[in-house]
Amino acid sequence: MQDIRWKQRFNNYRKAFFQLTEFIEKDALNKFEIQGLIQCFEYTFELAWKTIKDYLEQEGFEVKSPRAAIQTAFQSELVTDGHTWIDMLQKRNLMAHTYNEKFAEEAEQLIREKYYLVLKELYEKLEEQV
Repeated sequence: MQDIRWKQRFNNYRKAFFQLTEFIEKDALNKFEIQGLIQCFEYTFELAWKTIKDYLEQEGFEVKSPRAAIQTAFQSELVTDGHTWIDMLQKRNLMAHTYNEKFAEEAEQLIREKYYLVLKELYEKLEEQV
């Protein structure tokens, strides 16, 4: 059952990742599209860490939190940039509770230049496992 669970979660992550990719591939976003990008990032990240958790549990690890999932994924080389993942976790929490235009522009830049790349790396590694 666990094996099926991570694959089902990964299927949802795949869909969210492709939606995020559509935002990333657009050049200039208006303020409403930036809000959409941030929200899409939030649920893509949520699915990413939960997919990591399910995958690691299938591999025999015990994972209790998003931070533990990220740390274990880094230790087991499922992800290579643990610092960016922890930064995403912290910033995602801020994005979910705080909104202003300046922060939205900063968030867009982080998502485009840093966060998308590690989410893509995870997608590609897990796609090989399916």
